[in-house]
Amino acid sequence: MQTKDEKVTLDIEAYLKEHENKDMLRFLTCGSVDDGKSTLIGRMLYDAKMVLDDQLASVKSESKKYGTTGEKIDMALLVDGLQSEREQGITIDVAYRFFATQKRKFIIADTPGHEQYTRNMVTGASTADVAVILIDARKGILTQTRRHSFIVSLLGIEHIIVAINKMDLVDFSEETFKKIEEDYSKVADELKMRHLYFIPLSALHGDNVVDSSENMPWYRGETLLDLLDTMQIAKEQTEENFRFPVQYVNRPNLDFRGFCGSVASGVVSVGDAITVLPSGKTTTVKSIINAGDITEVNRDVTTQKASAPMAITIITEDEVDISRGDMIVHTKSMPRVSNSLKVMLVWMDEQPMEVGKRYDIKRATSVISGAFEHINYKVDVNSYERVEVERLELNDIASCKMLLGRPIAADSYKENRLTGSFIVIDKITNKSVGAGMIVDVSRREGESFVITKRRYSEAEKALNLYIREHFPEWECKRI
Repeated sequence: MQTKDEKVTLDIEAYLKEHENKDMLRFLTCGSVDDGKSTLIGRMLYDAKMVLDDQLASVKSESKKYGTTGEKIDMALLVDGLQSEREQGITIDVAYRFFATQKRKFIIADTPGHEQYTRNMVTGASTADVAVILIDARKGILTQTRRHSFIVSLLGIEHIIVAINKMDLVDFSEETFKKIEEDYSKVADELKMRHLYFIPLSALHGDNVVDSSENMPWYRGETLLDLLDTMQIAKEQTEENFRFPVQYVNRPNLDFRGFCGSVASGVVSVGDAITVLPSGKTTTVKSIINAGDITEVNRDVTTQKASAPMAITIITEDEVDISRGDMIVHTKSMPRVSNSLKVMLVWMDEQPMEVGKRYDIKRATSVISGAFEHINYKVDVNSYERVEVERLELNDIASCKMLLGRPIAADSYKENRLTGSFIVIDKITNKSVGAGMIVDVSRREGESFVITKRRYSEAEKALNLYIREHFPEWECKRI
């Protein structure tokens, strides 16, 4: 006879086992202010019965204080948890929510619509597989719709669901839906978006969110949740693109040296020929450890093969100099190694980005001093035109040439999100001031700085800082 505690334990274990092997999909909602992003997520969670009773009771109470839906529950409050968000009725920070269906697990990122918080939207989009772009049926495509669409395209999100919301406020008009579908298709053509899906819905009333709408019999496609449940987004793991940024060198005793980290992409097997970059040293994989106490290597913790995103320890056949920040790759498919990179940069700080100023560039497990030598152009997100500028302001997006203090092994962002992206850190404040994507790897160059009359003092400071970092025995004096 089972006790009550034993039965609860078995139920929990059965629940965890049921969800253990489900596919995970990350998606975000984005669009202009008041398009209904938070309301949509709240409605999805509510209709999918993923809201706990105590949470629902709290939201009912808060709806009377902050809500905008009269006597009904304000679904947006299920997501917008900050007091300033509830008082203003806007989303400020990225809100993440988890839920699961019978087919799939989901992580939702609800991103802000205000231009002021574009940097937060970039953060939410950086890990997403699918983007749900909301458009108010009454207003059509707005400036921020175009801005978010550009960022979604820039970050390489291939699957775009265009959710035309508030159809109840246009009498569920098919003509309005078709007009917005036509207009957005032109935007998608400009941005070369690959997989587009259009859904008319009402997040407030739940039309076409989880259940099909009786108010729009002319729409015969899937509901939003059905589409998310069945969308094919998996990418095949191949041996050709194996990337392993080294995070830690484990040396617990004289008889063991292992290189720890997470597989960024691809597959590695025992016996594979590997190369360490940027040094170019080659060796083979002796063994792979993926669990247990690595001080006592045994059959229970070793594996013959590992793939992304497994956290593993690699032991090599030869004594090769490998340290944190290096990258282990397959010898037969090496990325280019250079200190000169063409990048797309999103500036995320109130302090403008200055050409020639030195920053810390964090890419995977490496942190390298670097500078932006030249701004090729800034993208006008309203028209997608290219504009010449000398510096970048908050939320600007631009193509730049970046020079690093030493070469790194780099992939383009299209080929590999993890090894093709980076963040920019201010050396003085230690703040993250920008995020970027590698577009192309140029031939290796020597260090150089752009020095003009207007930017002489900044370049002089950067040059002195560089000399102090790399040549501490030199004495810097202004002549």
